Amino acid sequence: MEFASGEILTIDGFQKGYISFEKNKIITTEKGTCPKKPVVKGLIVPGFVNAHIHIGDSFIKKKHAKLPRNIETLVGPPNGLKHRLLSSTSNEEIVNGMIDSIYEMKKSGVSIFCDFREGGIDGLNLLNLALKNQNISPIIFSRPNNLKYNSKEINNLLNFSNGIGLSSISDWEYPEIVKIVKHVKKKNKMFGLHASERVREDIDIILDLKPDFLVHMIKATESDFIKVKENNISVIICPRSNYFFGIQPNYKLIKKTDTTFLIGTDNSMLNNPSILDEIFFIKQKTNLFSMHELLHTSTYIARKALNQECGILDSNLKADFVVLDKKTFKPLFILNK
Repeated sequence: MEFASGEILTIDGFQKGYISFEKNKIITTEKGTCPKKPVVKGLIVPGFVNAHIHIGDSFIKKKHAKLPRNIETLVGPPNGLKHRLLSSTSNEEIVNGMIDSIYEMKKSGVSIFCDFREGGIDGLNLLNLALKNQNISPIIFSRPNNLKYNSKEINNLLNFSNGIGLSSISDWEYPEIVKIVKHVKKKNKMFGLHASERVREDIDIILDLKPDFLVHMIKATESDFIKVKENNISVIICPRSNYFFGIQPNYKLIKKTDTTFLIGTDNSMLNNPSILDEIFFIKQKTNLFSMHELLHTSTYIARKALNQECGILDSNLKADFVVLDKKTFKPLFILNK
């Protein structure tokens, strides 16, 4: 049996204590002083959740191409550069890129990632190949191949994913999205949507879709955020990706309206998929959130919003935690079996 000691991040904040663990299982989590010499000391936090990532475009990094800093030109479906490269690249290259990003996530303490999976059923199959023998938990939001509702296709996608994740309502004919959402809800799956990233979109018709979460909300107004808050919907922010396009989350409105927010890294061709690096970036850009808030939102809050196990530091559960240096917040020890 081994021990990790220090300050443990709980749902209620940091508490002094220790964790005893053996192989892939937490034996006990206790308050107070560690009874034996620990293998590591520091801030003990649950494994991080990357709440929004497009892992499929990871391979583009290795092409060293000059990427346009225009959202629609680079990632807009169906003709954005990303989508053209995905359709013209071998499956092997795409899968190898995914494996690289999975390795980077694990190395940085991410144990759960929420992927918006392009490519229909073929895209799901590629992700499953990349996940083979990997100790990481995916939450998969699949996406139809075309901007049209196809009952058979959506049914197949939902059989092998946690839900459907779409680009913005600006990319779709709204009645097509309505059909998809009805199908998703009938199957008791989740629905996620990009919203107000390039331009402000009508929040009322977005909320009529009853999404489980929204991504970005860059151009949203205070009234939009208030309505999102009133509907208990989380907003996922991806600051480093936004910065590439010369925009940023509206931290002040998120704070002012007390909107529940999660953190993602978005397109893997732009940044490494480390949530800690995303947290450090947020701290550089604003002093509105403490490190405790950011660690809490990227662990407990993210797990709750995405229907994942929240008691991850409890006794007799799978070992899934990271020990951070108290001063630098860099990982000292990662255990995710």
